[in-house]
Amino acid sequence: MTMTDDPTDQAGAEVPGPGRRSLLTLLPMQGHTRGKRSAVTCHLKCADACSHPAPNLSTNGYFRDVVNSAFSRRALLAGAGAGAAAVVIGGAAGGAAAPAAAAPSGPGKLPFVPIAPVPNTVDDVVVPNGYSWKTIIRWGDPLFSTADTFDPSNQTAELQARQFGYNCDYLDVIAEPNGTRGVLVANHEYTNENIMFPPAADEDEANTQRRVALASHGMTVADVTRSGKGTPWTYVVGGPRNRRVTPETVFAFTGPAAGDVLLQTVEDPTGTRVRGTFNNCAGGTTPWGTVLSGEENFNQYFKAAGTPEQQRYGIGGSGDFRGWANVDPRYDGVANPGYANEPNRFGWIVEIDPEDPTSMPVKHTALGRFKHEGANVHVGRDGHVVAYMGDDERFDYLYKFVSKHTMRPGNSAKARAFNKTLLSEGDLFVARFDGDSSAAEITGDGTLPSDGEFDGSGVWIPLVVDGESTVPGMTTAEVLVHTRLAGDAVGATKMDRPEDVEPNPVTGRVYIACTNNTNRGIGDYPKADEANPRTRNRYGHVIELTEAGGDVTATTFGWSILIVAGDPATDPTTYFAGFPPAKVSPISCPDNVAFDADGTLWISTDGQPGTIGLCDGLFKVPLTGAERGHVQQFLSVPREAETCGPVIHDRDGSVFVAVQHPGEDGDWSDQHSFFPDYVAPGTLSGGKWGGPRPSVIQVVRD
Repeated sequence: MTMTDDPTDQAGAEVPGPGRRSLLTLLPMQGHTRGKRSAVTCHLKCADACSHPAPNLSTNGYFRDVVNSAFSRRALLAGAGAGAAAVVIGGAAGGAAAPAAAAPSGPGKLPFVPIAPVPNTVDDVVVPNGYSWKTIIRWGDPLFSTADTFDPSNQTAELQARQFGYNCDYLDVIAEPNGTRGVLVANHEYTNENIMFPPAADEDEANTQRRVALASHGMTVADVTRSGKGTPWTYVVGGPRNRRVTPETVFAFTGPAAGDVLLQTVEDPTGTRVRGTFNNCAGGTTPWGTVLSGEENFNQYFKAAGTPEQQRYGIGGSGDFRGWANVDPRYDGVANPGYANEPNRFGWIVEIDPEDPTSMPVKHTALGRFKHEGANVHVGRDGHVVAYMGDDERFDYLYKFVSKHTMRPGNSAKARAFNKTLLSEGDLFVARFDGDSSAAEITGDGTLPSDGEFDGSGVWIPLVVDGESTVPGMTTAEVLVHTRLAGDAVGATKMDRPEDVEPNPVTGRVYIACTNNTNRGIGDYPKADEANPRTRNRYGHVIELTEAGGDVTATTFGWSILIVAGDPATDPTTYFAGFPPAKVSPISCPDNVAFDADGTLWISTDGQPGTIGLCDGLFKVPLTGAERGHVQQFLSVPREAETCGPVIHDRDGSVFVAVQHPGEDGDWSDQHSFFPDYVAPGTLSGGKWGGPRPSVIQVVRD
């Protein structure tokens, strides 16, 4: 989840008192943003990506117009279907009216009346009437001992490494068959030091805060328990599977690039081990029970020489505004040339085993290196597994990996050990999208072409096959370490920030959240095309993709745009798979997607405050029948927060989300959110704190 392309101009860093200073003060996006999205988020999450030119300056053809494609969406997807609401705000009724046609949502185990749109001034979680929410775990909650108490004024790196980290993103709650025990896994994407700590008095205190912030990144595994199905989960302090993965945790590289000179440093001359993971965004749980996590905006942590290969990833000499090089030389490859390759060791898909806290996690080089939003695995009919991945940058690409070997059935120790190797060998592809309408019909203003849909066919272009590069002039290791350059070379389609990419577990169709791209069609940037049909795309869209013949190993696919997002009350360019726009909940900047047991799509957003002036939220979207495309809002998160990691356990009557960066625009002395504890500002009592704490919450039916 990178920041929205239209964040806002209202935030600024605190002006500390005499002799004290905030760690993070520069805001390049200040004054260049709109709406109510924070320039702080731009700075901290992706290092002000929108204040720089898009890194993809390649001249590869970004769109090929193909009329009457043999793999059109209509051929491949034949048979696919085309009042006021009461809301609960922290347990109390209130709020504005929902869409006029709002009605109980069904079928399924989570019927609800869509909530009314929530302005981005509400500092609370809003859920439908008949539901309530509960916090499971918060930033700073102890994992191993109740003695590791949270005190934001007196944090240490050692203590933070034993507590739940900051800015939770990807999330899963994996229940055991008995239904009363399970394990929670969450990512921790980035930190906002200015609301986490008081201004530092001197450089020593500033370095202490940097070490705490560093330890706040990574991942958490925590045992959870409950009294029975449908009841709230509680995390277990000292649970046997509890684990913190931080930027100091040792990972092993797997796959063809492991050991290559491009991964070698003075600290690791073998190129096979690396300390840590950070800026972990989305992810996925594999069929064999491990968890995948994507390293996304890793570029912001490093100072580097700024070679062409590094510049393609936004890496240069101006990196490390967080000052991590002050506490570890590996983050400055200019002053410490022995670490020149350190940035190459990040930007991967990592895999951890939540069942074994002693196991060494891995980074899979076979899946390529780019700004991974995440990876999600689907098993094909013949047992091969495929991982779908988006590169979350303006004008970057969609990828898939197909395993060399097939998955072994069962959950025996032997089968599970083998399946944990499936992502180490296989073929890597990048997508080209072709439309079936003439270029003249794609006007950039959202007008549908004459066939009534934005749709067409596509090709998976091979980058690595049987362990060998298929890209002229690039070795296998170069393709995998500099994957963006490989995609440039073969003419992949430049997309509008493809973020979460997930296969539907019921139908196998793949859903791609393209969050936004306000550079589309501006100046020398690529113009609108059928797969990215709006100029200056502020609101994003969702693509539905079907592999040819339903085969995950296919090299061709059909596709159509399911949703062209926005507020239909003010934007006539919106489209909802043919469903009447006046009857949907407004939605903008789709980010993560998830599915319930029936295969219904759920979408979380990141950017509504800056585009349509509403809190971000979670939305249900049926995919078949008369309700296909009927977007219905289920919840919203507090002011200045982002909705992350949705998990839909509809058979249990539960929904989970990670609430990331609440109160992002505040500072230590002027907090903008008091979620989730809602105690007096600055108060610390009984583990509760008068300031924002990124948290995992559960919504249950009353």
